[in-house]
Amino acid sequence: MGDDSEWMKLPIDQKCEHKVWKARLNGYEEALKLFQRIEDEKSPEWGKYLGLIKKFVTDSNAVAQLKGLEAALAFIENAHVAGKTTGEVVSGVVTKVFNQPKARAKELGTDICLMYIEIEKAEVVQDELLKGLDNKNPKIVVACIEALRKALSEFGSKIVTLKPVVKILPKQFESREKAVRDEAKLLAIEIYKWIRDALRPPLQNINSVQLKELEEEWVKLPSSPPKQIRFLRSQQDLKAKFEQQQAQGEQSDGEDEEETVAAVDPYELLEAVEILSKMPKDFYEKIEAKKWQERKEALEAIEALTKNPKLENGDYGDLVRALKKVVGKDANVMLVTMAAKCLAGLASGLRKKFGTYAGQVAPTILEKFKEKKPQVVQALQEAIDAIFHTTTLQNLSEDILGVMDNKNPSIKQQASLFLARSFRHCTQATLPKSVLKPLCAALIKQVNDSAPEVRDAAFEALGTAMKVVGEKAVNPFLTDLDKLKLDKIKECADKVELAGGKKGAGGGGGASGGGDKKPAARAPPPAEAPSKSSAPPKKTQTASKSSAGPPKKGKPSSAAGGKTKKSSDSKEITETELSVEVCEDLAAGVLPASCLQQLDSANWKERLASMEEFQRAVETMDKAQMPCQALVRMLAKKPGWKETNFQVMQMKLHIVALIAQRGQFSKTSASVALDGLVDKVGDVKCGGNAKEGLTAIGQACSLPWTAEQAVSMVFAQKNPKNQAETLNWLANAIKEFGFTGINVKAFINNVKTALGATNPAVRTAAITLLGVMYLYMGAPLRMFFEDEKPALLAQIDAEFEKMQGQSPPAPIRFTKKAATEEEGDDGEEQEEEGGGGGGGQDIMDLLPRTDIGDKITSDLVSKIGDKNWKIRKEGLDEVAAIISEAKFITANIGELPLALKGRLGDSNKILVQQSLTILQQLATAMGPGLKQHVKALGIPVITVMGDSKPNVRAAALATLQAWVEQTGMKEWLEGEDLSEELKRENPFLRQEVLGWLAEKLPTLRTVPGDLMLCIPQLYACLEDRNGDVRKKAQDALPTFMMHLGYDKMNKATGKLKPASKDQVVGMLEKARAVMPAKPAAPAKAGGGKGSAEPSRAASASRSQPANEDFPDSKPETKKVRGGAAKKGAAAKKPAAKGMKDDEDRSGPIFILVPNAKEQRIKEEKQLKILKWNFNTPRDEYVEQLKTQMSTCFAKWLQDELFHFDFQRHVKAIGVMIERLESESEATISCLDLILKWFTLRFFDTNTTVLMKVLEYLKLMFAMLNRENYHLTEYEANSFVPYLILKVGESKDVVRKDVRAILTMLCKVYPASKVFPFLMDGTKSKNSKQRAECLEELGCLIESYGMNVCQPTPAKSLKEIAVHIGDRDTSVRNAALNTVVAVYNVCGEQVYKLIGNLSEKDMSMLEERIKRSAKKTPAAPAKQTATERSQREHPTNPNATFLRKPAQEDPNKLNQARQNAQHSESSHPSIPKEFQLDLDMIEMDQSRVCELPDLVQHKLDELLEPIMIPEPKMRAVSPHFDDLHNSTASTINFVISQVASGDINTSIQALAQIDEVLRQEDKAEVMSGHIDQFLIATFMQLRLIYSTHMADDRLDKKDIFKLYSCIIGNMLSLFSMESLAREASMGVLKDLMHGLITLMLDARVEDIEEGQQLIRSVNLLVIRVMEKSDQTNILSALLVLLQDSLVSTAGSPMLPELVMKCLWRMIRFLPETINNINLDRILLDVHNFMKVFPKEKLKQLKSDVPHRTLKTLLHTLCKLTGAKILDHLSMIENRNESELEAHLRRVVKHSGNLSGLKSDRGNEKTGLHTEDRMSKTKVSDILTEIFKKIGSKENTKEGLTELYEYKQKYSDVDLEPFLKNTSQFFQSYVERGLRMIESEREGKARIQTSAVIPQHGADSNLSSNNEELKPAVYYERLKILRQRQGLENTSRQGTGGGEDEPQQRPPISSLLSSKPSVASSTDMLHSKLSQLKESRELYQQEHNAHSHSPTHTHTRSASPAANLDDLKKRLERIKSNRQ
Repeated sequence: MGDDSEWMKLPIDQKCEHKVWKARLNGYEEALKLFQRIEDEKSPEWGKYLGLIKKFVTDSNAVAQLKGLEAALAFIENAHVAGKTTGEVVSGVVTKVFNQPKARAKELGTDICLMYIEIEKAEVVQDELLKGLDNKNPKIVVACIEALRKALSEFGSKIVTLKPVVKILPKQFESREKAVRDEAKLLAIEIYKWIRDALRPPLQNINSVQLKELEEEWVKLPSSPPKQIRFLRSQQDLKAKFEQQQAQGEQSDGEDEEETVAAVDPYELLEAVEILSKMPKDFYEKIEAKKWQERKEALEAIEALTKNPKLENGDYGDLVRALKKVVGKDANVMLVTMAAKCLAGLASGLRKKFGTYAGQVAPTILEKFKEKKPQVVQALQEAIDAIFHTTTLQNLSEDILGVMDNKNPSIKQQASLFLARSFRHCTQATLPKSVLKPLCAALIKQVNDSAPEVRDAAFEALGTAMKVVGEKAVNPFLTDLDKLKLDKIKECADKVELAGGKKGAGGGGGASGGGDKKPAARAPPPAEAPSKSSAPPKKTQTASKSSAGPPKKGKPSSAAGGKTKKSSDSKEITETELSVEVCEDLAAGVLPASCLQQLDSANWKERLASMEEFQRAVETMDKAQMPCQALVRMLAKKPGWKETNFQVMQMKLHIVALIAQRGQFSKTSASVALDGLVDKVGDVKCGGNAKEGLTAIGQACSLPWTAEQAVSMVFAQKNPKNQAETLNWLANAIKEFGFTGINVKAFINNVKTALGATNPAVRTAAITLLGVMYLYMGAPLRMFFEDEKPALLAQIDAEFEKMQGQSPPAPIRFTKKAATEEEGDDGEEQEEEGGGGGGGQDIMDLLPRTDIGDKITSDLVSKIGDKNWKIRKEGLDEVAAIISEAKFITANIGELPLALKGRLGDSNKILVQQSLTILQQLATAMGPGLKQHVKALGIPVITVMGDSKPNVRAAALATLQAWVEQTGMKEWLEGEDLSEELKRENPFLRQEVLGWLAEKLPTLRTVPGDLMLCIPQLYACLEDRNGDVRKKAQDALPTFMMHLGYDKMNKATGKLKPASKDQVVGMLEKARAVMPAKPAAPAKAGGGKGSAEPSRAASASRSQPANEDFPDSKPETKKVRGGAAKKGAAAKKPAAKGMKDDEDRSGPIFILVPNAKEQRIKEEKQLKILKWNFNTPRDEYVEQLKTQMSTCFAKWLQDELFHFDFQRHVKAIGVMIERLESESEATISCLDLILKWFTLRFFDTNTTVLMKVLEYLKLMFAMLNRENYHLTEYEANSFVPYLILKVGESKDVVRKDVRAILTMLCKVYPASKVFPFLMDGTKSKNSKQRAECLEELGCLIESYGMNVCQPTPAKSLKEIAVHIGDRDTSVRNAALNTVVAVYNVCGEQVYKLIGNLSEKDMSMLEERIKRSAKKTPAAPAKQTATERSQREHPTNPNATFLRKPAQEDPNKLNQARQNAQHSESSHPSIPKEFQLDLDMIEMDQSRVCELPDLVQHKLDELLEPIMIPEPKMRAVSPHFDDLHNSTASTINFVISQVASGDINTSIQALAQIDEVLRQEDKAEVMSGHIDQFLIATFMQLRLIYSTHMADDRLDKKDIFKLYSCIIGNMLSLFSMESLAREASMGVLKDLMHGLITLMLDARVEDIEEGQQLIRSVNLLVIRVMEKSDQTNILSALLVLLQDSLVSTAGSPMLPELVMKCLWRMIRFLPETINNINLDRILLDVHNFMKVFPKEKLKQLKSDVPHRTLKTLLHTLCKLTGAKILDHLSMIENRNESELEAHLRRVVKHSGNLSGLKSDRGNEKTGLHTEDRMSKTKVSDILTEIFKKIGSKENTKEGLTELYEYKQKYSDVDLEPFLKNTSQFFQSYVERGLRMIESEREGKARIQTSAVIPQHGADSNLSSNNEELKPAVYYERLKILRQRQGLENTSRQGTGGGEDEPQQRPPISSLLSSKPSVASSTDMLHSKLSQLKESRELYQQEHNAHSHSPTHTHTRSASPAANLDDLKKRLERIKSNRQ
C-alpha cells in the first residue's frame, strides 16, 4: 500500500486525474460527496471541475466509470456552470457509456442526458444523440434512440424538437439490427402520441410490414394527448401546476390539450425538395409545342415533381405562368386537368410562399369552371382549394366577385361552392364584415338565380358563413330575403361541419397555416384583430365593384349615416307612395278643416292663415301619429311650390323643415318636397327657409342621399342662382354633418358642369364646395380635375391652398335614425377600421377606374424582360404611359407584376429606379386594390432596399411608403415574406427595413401573428457587425414588443447562444421600459375622417414621447445605462447612484492580487479551465474570462469591457491608456487577462476599436520593456497567435501597427520563440498574412542571425522556401526576400538549407540572390536590431535623419564627400567648399557692411540645425561607418517606398537613395538594385501621370517636388557609368517611355516652372542614352518605337521623340559601335520589320520611321562593312528575313566606303596622314572633332584635336561648324583653344584644384598642366555670389549636355522647412531641380557674360588685385580647416 498513501494526500481534483484507477475511484467518490455538499450553485469550487467532467464519464476503468457517472450527474444537477460542458460530456456518454455492458452505466448515461435537458441544453443533447445514431456500434444506436424516447416522453414535444428526429427515423427502420428496429418502433409510437397523424407522411416509405405493425400499435394508443411530466429549470411554475393537478387527480385542462395537439404540422416535419433545377431543360419549348403529346410529356414531368409534399422556395413565376396558360387556353381537357393538378401540387408544396402567384392563377381557374367534365372540375377544385390555403380570402374576394356575375351557371355554382369550402377554414377573425359584406351581396343575388344548382350552392355558402361568424353577423346582409330562403340558409348552417371541429377555428388540416390558428386559440376579442387594420380599403373596393346597388354609398367607418345603407335598411322608414286621395283623408285626420280648405284659396291672406294653422298643428302633433307623406303632399297641392306670395312660401318651406324634424320622415316624403325646396333655394326671400328645409331632410334621410337628389335636380334646371345656392348649402351642410357616406362620384360631374358655367357665382360656389370637400378628402380630390383648364385649376389650387393644414370641424348634426342599436354596431365597425382615415380611403373608392389589363399585352411583357436594356426601358416607358393615361385603374394588371418584379432586380440601376417610380405611380392609380399585389410586387421592393446605392434605397423606401398608404400594414406583415427578407444578411436592407418597421409598428393597433417570425432575424440584427443595423434593431425592439409582448420575445431568446442571449435579454429589459403604448380605439364620432384624425394624433402623441426617450436617453445615461433615463421610474439606477459611480471610477482599475496570475497558469496547466485556444471565441471562453477578470478588474471597467456597444470598449481602453504608467505594476499582474481580452477584440470587425487596441498595445509593450518584464509562455501563447492574425488585415495602418508591435514584442519575449508563431502564420489562407509573416521572419533572421530559426534552420527554411512558389506575388517576394536575408547571413549554405526546389522557384531565387549580390557580412545582431527599431518607429526622437552640422549650408557639398576627396588629392588641396561661401566661412567683417543681407541670411539659416521632417523609415545613413551595416534588404525596403502612393513617403525614400548616389564611394551599394530602383521610379512616374496629376486635391507643388526628386536621382544615377550599365533593356524601355510621356504631358507646362522641368527631363534623356549600356538602350528604343507605332492610344508625338533619340544614337554610332552587340540589335530590327514590312512602313502618315530604320542600317553597314552579315546569327530562318536582303543591298552599294572606316583604330592617325583632303573628308573630320568637344568625356581631347588641326590647316574655315551653335558654345571653343595655346607656350603656371573632377576619375586637373587666368577665379567667385542671391545677373541658356553632379544640392535640402536660398534666380538650383549643371559651364557661361558689356559690375576690380585677395583668403581657410 506504500504507493497508495502517496495519492491519498492529493486534493480531490488531482485524484480524479490520477493514473491509478483506485485513486480516481476514490476521487470520484469524494467529488460526489463534495458536489452534494456545496450549497451555492455559483461557488468557485465548481470551476475546478469544468475540464474534468468529461473524464469522469469516459474513465477507462468500468468500476471507476460508474462512480464517475454518479459524480458527473451530481455536478450537472447542482453546478451553475455545468451547461458549458454539455457537448463534450454528452458525446463522451454516447461513445464511452452507451457501449458498456452494465445496465447501470447506460441508465446513468441516460440520466445525465436528461439532466442536461433539464438545465436547458436540450438542443445540444439532441444533436449529440442524433450524431450517435451514425455510430457503427448498434448498442450505441439503440441507447441513443432510447434516450431520445425517454426525453420525449418526459419533456414532451415542445422541448424535444421532433423535426430532426422524424427525419432520421425511416433510416433506423432499415437497420440490419433487430434491436435498433425495435427501439425505432418504440420511438415512433412515442412520437405518434405527441403529433398523431403528422407522423404518417414521413414514414410512408418504410417497409409495409413495419408500417402495418406501427398502425396496429397506434390504434391502441389512448386518444387523450400525453402530458409533459418533467420540467426545465425555467418551467418551475408549470411544474407546480402539474403537481397540483396530480394531487387533485388529473383534472386536465382542455385548452392545454388543444394546444399540444395542434402543435405540430406534418408539413413542418418534411424536408423541402428543390424541383426547379430538376425540371426538364426543354420544358418551356415543349409546353408551347403544337402536338398535344409533347405538351403532355412536359406536364407529366412537372406533375411528378409537384407531388413532393414540401417544396423549396424559389422563383416559380415562369412555371406558374406556363401552367396558367395551359389551364386557361389549352383545348385539350386532359392537359387542363394535369396543369390544374400541377398547380395544386405547387400550392400545397409551397404553402404561404405560393401566395405571390395566387392572384394570377385564381381568376383563370374560376373562369375555367365552365368545363362540364367532372375530372376537370375536380382537378380545378383541388387547385383552387390548395391556392386558397396559400393566401387569404380577402385577397381572392376580388376575383371571386368578378365571376359571380358570369353568364355561365357552372362558373357561378363552382365559385359559390368554393366560397362555402373556404368559409369552413375561416374564423370570425379571418372573415371580417368587410370581406363578408360584398360576398354576401353577390351570394344573395345567386339565391334568386334561375338555375337550381346555382341557388343551392349559394345557400350552402351563406349557411357556412352563418355557421362560422354567427347569425348576428350575417343577418344584417340578409334583410332582403324572404323567410323561406332564410330558413333554407339556417338549415344549411346546421348541416355544416367546420374544419376545426366545434370551435370553428384552427384552420383545416393545418393548411391555413399557423397564422390563422394562433389568434383563434387566444381569447376571441383580440383574435378579431389581425385582419381589421387593413379592412376598409378592401371592403369598399369590393363594394363598388359588386352589383349590390345601394351599398356603393355605404362607406366604411361611417359612424353616423353611412352604415344605415345596408345594415339598417330594415330600420329605415320606407313608405309606399300614397295616392292624393289617401293623403287627403290622412291629412284631414290631423289638420283643422279650415286649414285644408284655405290651402288653395285665391286670396294670399287666406293661404297665409291656412299655413299658420298648419304650422301650429304640426308643432303640437305626436311624432308617432304624424302622416308625413300626406302632410307634405298637402303642401305641394296646387299652387304648391309655384306659390307666388313669398310670405306664404316662407311658411310652407318652414313647415316642410318642421315635419322633417318632428316626424318619421321617409325618402318618399322627401322626394315630394325636394323639388319645391330646390326651386326656391336661389330665391332672395325664401332661400334661407329652403336651405333650412334641405338641412332638415338631410337629418331625416341622411345628407348623402339628400345632397345627391338636390344637386341632380338643380342641375337639371337652368337657373344659375339656384345652382350656386344649392352648392353653397351643400358646402355648409358637409361641414355640419361631416363627410361620412357622401358619394363623391354623384357630385363630381355636376361640379364639373358648375365649374364650366358662364355665371361666375356658380363657378365660385363650385370652387368653395371643392374647398370643403378637400378638407375631408385631401389630395386625391384634385385628381378628378386634372383635365380642367389651367386658369381654373389655378383657382381650385388656390382654394385648396387655403384649406391646407386646417382640420375638418367636428360634425354638429346627425342623421336622426342613428338609433342606439346602430350606435353599437357602428362602434364595432369603426374599431375594425383601425381608425384609419375613413374619408381619405373612401375617396380612392369613388374614383372612376379603368381596367388596363388588356393593355398589358404579352408583347409588352416580353419587351420588359428583353435582353437589351434599351428595349426593357422602352417597355417600362410604355407601362408608365399606360398608367398615367388611365389615371385610376382597377386591380387587374395582367402579367405586369411578374414583369416588374424582374426589373426590380435589374443589373441596370436606372431601370430599377424607373420600375420603382412606376410602382409608386401604380400605388396612386390603383388605390386599395393594390393589396392583392403586395406579395408579388411589394415584397420585391423591400429586396431593393438592400441596394448599395443610397439613391436607389431612397427610391425603394419612397415606393414602400406610397404602397403602405394604400394597403395598410397587415398584408406586409402576414406570412414569411418579411422575415425571409430580413434573413438576407444585407446591412443596407436590414437597417432600412428595421427603420421602416420602427416607424410603422407604433401606429398599428393590431398585427398578424406572423410578425413573430421576424424575431429571430431581429435578434440577429441586434448583434450585426454593422453599427447602423444594430442601432436600427435597437430602435425597433420596443415597437415589436408593444405588439408581441415581453414574455413572448423573452421566450424567443431561448434559441440564442448564451452570450447572445444575455445581451439580447439586457436589451429587451431596456426596450420594455420605453415600449410605446398601443394606439387607442378611435373616438366614436359621426364624421369618418374627422373622428379618425384626432385619435390617430392621440396615439401618435402617446407613442411619440416614449420613442423620443429612447434614442435621447443615451447621452444622459452614459455611465448608468439604465433604460430610458428620463423616466425616473424606468431608469434602473437613480441619478445619485450615477454620481457615486463616477466617483468610484477614480479608484484603481486593476486590483493587484498576489500570485493570482501564477494560480491561473497552474489551473490552465491542470486543465481546470479551458485552454485559451480557438478559431473564433466561443461563449464559454468569454464567460471564463469574465469570471477570471472579476477578481482583479474594477467592476465598472469590466462592465465597459464586456459591453455590447463598441464605443464603450473604446472608452475603456482610453482609461487603461491613461492609467498605464500609474498602475504599471497592477497592469503586469493582470497582463494575461488584458492580453486575452485584446485577443477577443481581434475578432471584432470594428476598426475604431482595433486601432485603439493597437495603440494601447504599443504603449504597453514599451512600458514592459522599460520595466524589464519578460512575457511568460502562457501569456505569449494566448496572445501572439491572435496578434499574428491581424498582420493580414486589409488596412495598411493596422498591418503597420501590428508589425511595430511584433518588433517591440521581441524585446520582451525571445525572438526565437516568436519565430514559430510567425511560421504558423505563414500557413494562413490569407495571402497578406502569409506575406507579412514571411517579411517579419526575414527581419528576425536579419536582426538576430540564424539561431532564431526554430526548431532547426533547415526545417524552417524548407517551409519558408515552399512559399517561393505561392500564387500571390507579394508572398513570393516576401519568401524570396527572407531567403535572401538568410543568404546574407550564411552565404552559399542557404542552398543546402532550403532543400529541393522546383526549377522555376530555384531560378527565381538565384536571380534574386544575384540581384542582391552585395554580400554584406552578417551584421552583429544587436546593432541591426536597433536599426530596425529605428526603421519601425519614426517617432524615435534620436533618429537624426540627414540633419546637417550647424555650419553647413544646404547648398554645400556633403561633408562625406569633402573628406573623401580630401584624402584622395595628391597634394594639399583646398577643400572644395570654399567655392560656395567664402564670406560666410571667414565671417569677414569688412564685407559685412557692403552685404548686410548675406550675414543676416546666413545667421538665421545656419546657426540652427535645419529641421528636416523625420523619415518614415530608417535613413540610409549619410555617415561612412553606418554604411557597412546597411544590407541589401534596407535598400530593397527604401526602393519599395519609391513607388509609394503617398507623395511624401516617396520623396523621403528618394532623398535617402540620393544621399547614397551622391557619394561615389558608397554608390556601389546600389549595384544589383538598379533595375529594381528604375522600375520603382517609372511606376511612380506612371502613378503621378495617371493619378496625382488628375487629383485636384493635391498641391501641384508637391507633385513638382516629387518630379524634381525623381529627375535628380536619375541624373545622379546616370552620371555613374558603372551603375547606369546595369539597367536592362526592358527597364530602359519603360523608363524612356515614362520620361518621354512626361515631356509630352501638357499639364506639366501649366505648372509655373514646368518648362524648367521639361528641360531637365530632356537633359536626363540625353544622359540616359549616353551612359547606359549602348546595346540595351538602342534595343530599348527600337522596341519602344515599334510599340508606339503599333499602339494608337498614346500621343502622336511619342514616336517622333523616340525617333529623335534614335537619330542621336545613330549619330554616336561611330564611337559606340565597338560596345554594341550587333546580333541583338539586328534581331530587334528584324522583329521590327516583321511587324512593319516595307510596304506597311511606307503607308504610315510620316515617312520618318522608314527613313530612321534605313539610316540606322546604312550607318551600321558603313561602320562594319560586309562583316555585318555575320551578325544575323540570332534570327531564325534568316533567308526569309527582309532585313538580310536589305543589308546585302546596302553592303553592295557602300563597298567603296567600307574600306575607309573599316579600321577604326587608325581613324585618328588618318587625320594626319593625308594632307590634301576632299571637302567631304574635311567636313567629316571636323564633324567628328566637334562631336568630341560636345561630348562630356572627350571635350578636352576634342579641343586638343581641333587646335592641332588648326595648326596644320591654318586656312580651314570653322565658321560653318560654329554658326549653328550657341554663343556660349562658340566662346567656350575659343577660350579652350586660347588656353591650349597659352599652355603650349608655357606662359602661365598656376596650378589649381578648383576644377571639379569628373566623377572622381582624376581628383584635380593639374595633371593636364593647364593654367588659369586670374579672371577665371574672379568669374567663379561671381557665380558663387550670384548663387547666394548677391548678384542679380540672370543666367540664361544653361546649356545642353554639359553638367556636373556636384553642383546640385542634396535633395535633403529640399525637404528642409526653410527655403535655403533667397534669390529667385536661384530657384532653379535649390528648390526645383537637382539639375546638376556643370560648374565649368557656369564659369564659362559667366565668362562669356562678363565679356559682354551688358554685364559689367561696379564692384569689379582689376583681375590681379582680385587674384591676390583670393589667394590670401584661400590660405586662411586652409589653415583654419587643418
